[in-house]
Amino acid sequence: MDLDTASQSLSPGAAILNPHLILPATCDPPSEHNPPKQAVWIVFGATGHMGRSLVRAILAHGDQCTAVGWTQENTPEQMQRWQDRNCLGLLCDVRVRKTVDQVIKRSIEHWGRVNVIANSTGYGVIAACEDQDDYDLRNQFTTNFLGTLHIIQLSLPYFRAQNAGRYLIFSSTAGALGVPGLGPYCATKYAVEGLIESMLYEIDIYNIKATLVEPGHVRLDEPDDKIIPPSYTSAPASSAGPPKLKRYGHFFVKPNPSEPYAGLTSPAQHARRLVQWLNDRQPVSAVKSAELVWQLGHCSYPPLRLILGSYAVESIRDRLKSITEEIEDWKHLSFAVSMPPEDEAGRDELREEQEQDEEQEQD
Repeated sequence: MDLDTASQSLSPGAAILNPHLILPATCDPPSEHNPPKQAVWIVFGATGHMGRSLVRAILAHGDQCTAVGWTQENTPEQMQRWQDRNCLGLLCDVRVRKTVDQVIKRSIEHWGRVNVIANSTGYGVIAACEDQDDYDLRNQFTTNFLGTLHIIQLSLPYFRAQNAGRYLIFSSTAGALGVPGLGPYCATKYAVEGLIESMLYEIDIYNIKATLVEPGHVRLDEPDDKIIPPSYTSAPASSAGPPKLKRYGHFFVKPNPSEPYAGLTSPAQHARRLVQWLNDRQPVSAVKSAELVWQLGHCSYPPLRLILGSYAVESIRDRLKSITEEIEDWKHLSFAVSMPPEDEAGRDELREEQEQDEEQEQD
């Protein structure tokens, strides 16, 4: 499917009518023959890079939504502008469990139910691993990983009680491959991927599904961006205190790299060069991506991962290929461990006992 976009703005309505924007039939997506039921969503990170487009897609399809802004970047007055019959604007800090709990309870109280929870909250600091200070490291992990865990832990009891629920967790290609200059950010996304993949084994019996959404570089191509805060592309300048971090989407560029990593061709500068070159010329459409994520919230058999964009697909495929090739190159060093005779005898006795138990159960 083509997620690339031309330079003009796109609307959710145009994405809905695009015949090429549909998930594979194997996941039973919503369609003319499989009309979706109205769902209630909570979108954490609703004012961010992908969150705004997702909220607009949700509302364009007639679903209801709690759009959750981030207390560090948004004000109650800004979120009030989101209010209408099908949208409730709230604020929270995903790092603080109490505020997440308040959002979930307020949403259930307001709508009467919640069916889908999406989390697109997250950010990264672009700098060499050695150059990232304690605050950078801890805050990325607290926001990206613990924030996701807070949302899951506080909503799972509700989803279990209603024996249904859906999580759409925004990861990244950085959750599947290492990117020089984004080491700690990649580590948080690897952690999120491991969390969700492990959790799925625990919650499947409760009819709760989860999908990791892994977009590549996503451009903002919405027709109306009045709700973007003025500081979205750059932090305000200040003569006092440490230098402000330049911002590109949900990435902050740490200034003044140390001498070993400051060279123009340094691998540690790769992520910085990439975001500065792309700026807002990312190849993947946010509006088209949001349409597919909305379908994901309604499909019957969601995948574990939804990779969005040719760059993301090619990058992850190449990494998996290299891992497979490396396994083949080194597998001759892996040998089966031969068991001592006494352990072999013990294993045979255990097998006999298990077989006898099975026979008794059948009788």
